[in-house]
Amino acid sequence: MSDRGDSCVSSLVFLLFCASSILGSAGLLQEPSPQRYFSALEAGRASLAFFTPQVSPGAQPFLEQIESSAEVLQDYGISVVKVNCPKEDVSRYCGKENALRKAYLFRGNILIREFPTDALFDVNSIVANVLFALLFNEVKYVETVADLQNMENVLKGKSNMVFAYVPATGTAEHRAVMEAAFVYGTIHQFVLTTEAALLKATGDDDPDESSAWLLFCHCQRATDPAQPCRRTALGHPLTLLNIHRHLKLMGAPLVTEVAEDPEKVSTVHLQLGLPLVFILSQKETYEADRRTAEFVAWQLLGKAGVALLSRDLVDLNVLHRSNVALKTPDEGIPIQYLVLEDTDEVITLVEDKNKVKQIQEEEEEEEEDEDEKENNNQDIQDDQVVEAISRDKKRELPLEQVLVLTEETFHSSLSGSPRTVVLFYASWEAVSLVVLRSYSEVAHHLKGTPGVLLSRVNCWDWPGICTQENVTQFPTIKIYQKGEQSVTYDGMWGTEELTSFILLSRVSCPLKLATMEEAEGYLRGEFPSELSSHHHPSLLGVFSTATSEAREAFEEAGNILSGHVKMGMYLEDDALALSHKYSVSPPALLLTRSRGQSVEGITLSKQSVQDMVQMIRYELLDIFPEITVQNLPRYLQLTKPFLILFTDGDISQVESKEMLKLPKGSPQQAFVACWLNLKKTPVGYGILRTYFATVPSLPVLLWVNLHVGGQVFKFPPEQSITEVNILSWLEKLQAGLETPSSTLSEEDWKPPLPAYDFLQMMDTAMPELPLHSSHHPGDMPAQQPPKIPGGDTAVQEEPSQQTMSGKVGSPGRDLCGTAPRMAAREKQGKRHSEL
Repeated sequence: MSDRGDSCVSSLVFLLFCASSILGSAGLLQEPSPQRYFSALEAGRASLAFFTPQVSPGAQPFLEQIESSAEVLQDYGISVVKVNCPKEDVSRYCGKENALRKAYLFRGNILIREFPTDALFDVNSIVANVLFALLFNEVKYVETVADLQNMENVLKGKSNMVFAYVPATGTAEHRAVMEAAFVYGTIHQFVLTTEAALLKATGDDDPDESSAWLLFCHCQRATDPAQPCRRTALGHPLTLLNIHRHLKLMGAPLVTEVAEDPEKVSTVHLQLGLPLVFILSQKETYEADRRTAEFVAWQLLGKAGVALLSRDLVDLNVLHRSNVALKTPDEGIPIQYLVLEDTDEVITLVEDKNKVKQIQEEEEEEEEDEDEKENNNQDIQDDQVVEAISRDKKRELPLEQVLVLTEETFHSSLSGSPRTVVLFYASWEAVSLVVLRSYSEVAHHLKGTPGVLLSRVNCWDWPGICTQENVTQFPTIKIYQKGEQSVTYDGMWGTEELTSFILLSRVSCPLKLATMEEAEGYLRGEFPSELSSHHHPSLLGVFSTATSEAREAFEEAGNILSGHVKMGMYLEDDALALSHKYSVSPPALLLTRSRGQSVEGITLSKQSVQDMVQMIRYELLDIFPEITVQNLPRYLQLTKPFLILFTDGDISQVESKEMLKLPKGSPQQAFVACWLNLKKTPVGYGILRTYFATVPSLPVLLWVNLHVGGQVFKFPPEQSITEVNILSWLEKLQAGLETPSSTLSEEDWKPPLPAYDFLQMMDTAMPELPLHSSHHPGDMPAQQPPKIPGGDTAVQEEPSQQTMSGKVGSPGRDLCGTAPRMAAREKQGKRHSEL
């Protein structure tokens, strides 16, 4: 913070304390007798007294500290008195058992608290404990999470809360909180705890129990009892100056609307040494820009101020495409006008001081290269892929575990290893380089795995090998096993997916089990040993000798799904006993999704290979999945609406329990109930901004119908997320009583290159299987197509490449409205799926 900011804060603290102090002579008062002391006590005035017949050498340290604290306490209207006890006085206060062993706090002639003198070991402990006793009704102490939650509920819509954790009372941090409470206690409710268990309840997963912590809880804004209080942490050491500074920032307007020259604007943030961010707005986009400014302000609360600057009211001599300005508290530095693409860049701008210069340099380079880029549209690459390559181009990949193959070593390496995994790539191609990075991570995970050799072939250097192996696109992964035909990987390119495919390919699919013990161990994840250390859903087919047709279809389905599914097969004489144990009869499937979970019994009513593959794929889908970039195509293939809960962290147990109830009923299987964690899958922020222009308060529950109508409905935020409320809301949607928040464009956004068409890859991997049926296979009875809220009855359609981030009728991304060039960029970016 600047010297000017320090001086300003110090002056404000001094004035506040002077206004609340009671004038009087500083320091320790004269030594009256007990009678004189009690007769001089004034009603309502606090005093700290200690009684002594004489001063012993052992009491000298205590006397020195009490004298040092006298001047500080005097500022709060608290006098410190040393009472001289006559030798003959054996009263309560002057008796031998109390003299110099206790200090007494009075308000008027009423005793408030007795303090053992060993608890008043320095100035901090004296001031902290005395103020804590006097402010007992103003500063609430909580011990449990329930106490804290009850306090928040009481304050919602009425007052804000300052919640502080200190490792122990009597410390400097405890004193700072008490002194702040003395000044601000009539404005905010102060709450104190020394219980470390409450730290995790406030959102810190790995708290430092040895450090004090302070949160400002914005309960006054939470008008709905179900709405949690937003919390803003003090990001500095817990001192009185920092607390005062934090509370001043929390009391400032969230967004300041400016209608004058930005150079003349001064806010409390600038006065306290923090930057001020201007969001440049115009009349046509005011509402969207206001929401953007509020979103940014919440993200930067305590770090910077945010102002909304209207171009219509202020004549700015800056580029029309500029949409953000930054004013620093340092004198002599002009305001920087910048062009930013989204709110994440605004936040980075404040948190990274070097970002301003970097952005300005990039803008100059973009001006020079803009004409050239217009002529290179045919070489479109995925923006995230190119960004990843550009960011990490100088980082050397750890490829020590990956064998480099050439024309001389290719065939000898295949014959020398039981199983060889080969990545065919081109060193000049962006996607290949990204996959090579994932491949190096796979090699690290599989280091030491017996019977698996990971290798690579650069087709730029050895085109003959790639032609010979029928490699027609980059990258391609093939698995070679002695005596068998090579298998081509057709899944996602993430590390987890590649690792799983390689591991599952080591085991026969389906794996034939010989004994009941092997079958039970298979369901528990203990067999086969090659997969015991890895967690995969286990699917066991149980067949009798009379079900040969179903068994043959199951075996063929296993060949098709090899590498993607862990499948076992049991057809011994006691198969009937095994299936009856789980309340099914052969032919049947037994499914365990993870270790420790119960076994699900599924009857096989259809026995064609086509139906078997489709049913297995469906049954392996999670009941209430967490949507990620990797698994989204599987659920898009169902061509169903999404009931999706967006969260900013792990889903709560209550919400998970309520949401899990929905897909278990037959009528609810007409949609996909799922959730998305924005911390793990940040692309969700872009999806929400596309739906609503700015990210709404989280968690937020949406109904998104990508395949019929493209309408997006928002669950009422004032209602709690329960099964009853959700079903009632869905009934209103079906009856047409709800208005959509937005409608997705009917434009079909296709990938720019075939290598990015993941849904098409999944289709062509098994062309003989119709994977887009809207009903579920197996034993599910035929039924009429369900009514879809916001559209007509469900219709069989080929899934489009449109994703959940469709174009909305409302303004685009947060900052697009204030910069015309931004809108053009976004239009270009939507030539392919955002996911």
